[in-house]
Amino acid sequence: MAAMLKIQTFPLPPVETNAFLVADTESRRAVLIDAPLGAWSKIGPLLEREGLTLEACLLTHAHFDHVLDGEVLNEAGIPLSLHEDGRELLSVLPQQLSMFGVPGEAKVPQIDSWLTTPAELTLLGRPVEIRHVPGHSPDNVVIYFPGEELAFVGDAIFAGSIGRTDLPGGSFELLEKSIRDQIYTLPDTTTLYPGHGPATTVAREKKSNPYVRPE
Repeated sequence: MAAMLKIQTFPLPPVETNAFLVADTESRRAVLIDAPLGAWSKIGPLLEREGLTLEACLLTHAHFDHVLDGEVLNEAGIPLSLHEDGRELLSVLPQQLSMFGVPGEAKVPQIDSWLTTPAELTLLGRPVEIRHVPGHSPDNVVIYFPGEELAFVGDAIFAGSIGRTDLPGGSFELLEKSIRDQIYTLPDTTTLYPGHGPATTVAREKKSNPYVRPE
């Protein structure tokens, strides 16, 4: 019987952005999805307490609230991955803080692996698909574990809602197409873990999401 994945969710400041620690219960290896402010201070002690080794952090996109702890993860030696279309957005991280009126300073983290899509990776000994879902931001990706029917979707879609499209590089038409082509084509039983708020499923969103209906 295959080892299970354990998912722990940490809503973090400044806007309750979810960081997800995904761990293989047998190998004790883990990956982090997104790096909101304070992510390392939350998961560092947990890794030690549970005997986990953090192998990587995958960023769903480069909006400030998903990457503010990237520099801390750099210092901890954790490799960071981001879609290549996030280069420009990441480079203006300090300006993003100013635009949203967030106090403090931010250092642009170093990205160890620039992702191209579609891509197939191996994480925690499992095949993982990286799907490009622009529209909320140019670089938003879905990180899909087909064996477990789990998908981390960034800010593309939420339970009963979708990501905002009025930010630089946003487009409702593009996001609508991305959701239909890359999220609604996943198995209905797939659990979706968004960047904000509770988990949902593909079936639930196809049935009741008021913003994007299946074709």
